[in-house]
Amino acid sequence: MTAPSGHKDRWDKFGVFLQPLGGLFTALSVAAVGFAGTSMIERQQVKTTDARLYSELMSQREQAESNLRKDMLVSVIQSYLAPEAGSISARLLHLELLAYNFHDSLDLKPLFLDLGRQIEATKDPAREGYARRLRRVGREIADRQRFALELRGDSFRRTVDLAELAAAGRSGVALDPATLTVDKSTSEVSLRVLEANRATEQLLLRLEVSSAAVAEVTRAEFEVGFFDFPMIDSTRLANGHRCAVMLGAFGEETADVVTVCFPGEYASLKDRPYYDEVVRQLRRDGETE
Repeated sequence: MTAPSGHKDRWDKFGVFLQPLGGLFTALSVAAVGFAGTSMIERQQVKTTDARLYSELMSQREQAESNLRKDMLVSVIQSYLAPEAGSISARLLHLELLAYNFHDSLDLKPLFLDLGRQIEATKDPAREGYARRLRRVGREIADRQRFALELRGDSFRRTVDLAELAAAGRSGVALDPATLTVDKSTSEVSLRVLEANRATEQLLLRLEVSSAAVAEVTRAEFEVGFFDFPMIDSTRLANGHRCAVMLGAFGEETADVVTVCFPGEYASLKDRPYYDEVVRQLRRDGETE
């Protein structure tokens, strides 16, 4: 049974009417997709350009800061070491500039000790004020570094009885050990005070650090005073970390020492890990995974 011819004609006419609309819709769809794709590419290009511009600006800024620090360092060092450097007050000012700006990259202890000897030898009426100012700078820098390292490591404080130390003789006095944890690695830290120098306010110490993760035991013997800075004056441990001992206080009857252990990557620029140590640490990390 065939459909009426009138009904077929209506569908034919409707198809003739829709055919150009289909082409139009197709063209519009293609245009919309093309526009969306173009917009997305343009946005991506804008982001890439912004990121590159930001990177270039930050690089230029870091380069400018590095150049400024380099020029400042050269100028201050030359002024401090010049034969005609001038008064102790001028030298002290130069050392303050070095300490507050470059304490994390330079070993300034020799300069502190040298200036301390000059202050002690001078007959300047302001000698006592210079000595207090020099010591204050040293303590501020040491505390600043210690606070930064304690955020990433672990520390403990012990008090030394100077009368007991004097009576103990050459064997010294053993301080209570402590267990410190750095990056999930636990170490047992022991200190023995061997000698106290009241004139220079320094302690001779023996450090011993053992870790369950490493068979090797780290031992070191050194003097510690107010001009030893933990980021610079630290002992390299067998597990790749660092351990530093600071003099917190030195009085008539007692002295305080602070010990801080921290990851090796936070040591000063001059005390970065050796290549063999890095390889050994990578192997150790691979074995524990």
